[in-house]
Amino acid sequence: MSVSNSTTDTLDTVLGGLMHRYHERVPDVKKILNAMISEGIIGSEKDIENDHIAFRTMGVPQLGIQSFEKIFLHYGYKKKDSYFFEGKKLDAWWYMPPRETDPRIFVSELMVGDLSEESQRIIKSYTDEVLGDPVDKLDLNNGVAVDAFLHTPLWRTPSLSDYVTLLKESEYAAWVIYNRYYLNHFTISVHNLPEGYNTVADFNVFLEKHGILLNTSGGKIKTSPDGGLIQSATVAQMIEAEFAGGETYKISGSYVEFAERKVLPEFANLSADQITRKNRRDGFEAANADKIFESTYTTQTGK
Repeated sequence: MSVSNSTTDTLDTVLGGLMHRYHERVPDVKKILNAMISEGIIGSEKDIENDHIAFRTMGVPQLGIQSFEKIFLHYGYKKKDSYFFEGKKLDAWWYMPPRETDPRIFVSELMVGDLSEESQRIIKSYTDEVLGDPVDKLDLNNGVAVDAFLHTPLWRTPSLSDYVTLLKESEYAAWVIYNRYYLNHFTISVHNLPEGYNTVADFNVFLEKHGILLNTSGGKIKTSPDGGLIQSATVAQMIEAEFAGGETYKISGSYVEFAERKVLPEFANLSADQITRKNRRDGFEAANADKIFESTYTTQTGK
């Protein structure tokens, strides 16, 4: 499917808006980028390949993946593989971008119907305020409007007591009830960085040298069974959140991920300057993602 210039321009507006607000909200982003520039790893942020970005959604009839995906399918993304996270009660899909320069997209969804009656009642008291699928009312050709939609609350500000109740059963549910469609993370492709920084193992050393705290769930380095996808992530920083009635409480915000995709065996004979994204291990790995979700969990943020 070819994508028109106007569509790619709109996509650029949406992605640019997401990254702009994410930068403002996640101090580790600036800290990491400044350290990379000061050490001469990159000349500017434009030298980084964004491997993927991720979003979290609520699995209720008018929302969830079936609603959210319409935005990026409109811009030429293609729906690929699904993943299931039994312990966390999550489903997820990933989407292939229209251009190699665009990030892959990973969208997860909480299986609300599998939670306790109390948690379902709390979630639906908020999501029931959304009448119909909100994406159907959106002009997807207006990048500014889509950017605004992704950063506008869909339901009322939650109460602190509802947040804390959800947190006890599903930290994912608590994160989404407050943060909604905020960008959950972006991902630096380390395999495209210079020698000495182009593996997750080496890049983790660089990060920790600069005081960046890493997610340790399942180990700091998460490796797919085939060895082709290696990942690590920062721990989400705590943000001062204001709840209904003006109550404040520190909650986890977003984080940064790092991915190393190995060259596929059939392309092992290619020289470094011939290798493009299509020559590397694609997709995701459920076992890796399962642990990376925990970058926003109290087991990590409370360290």
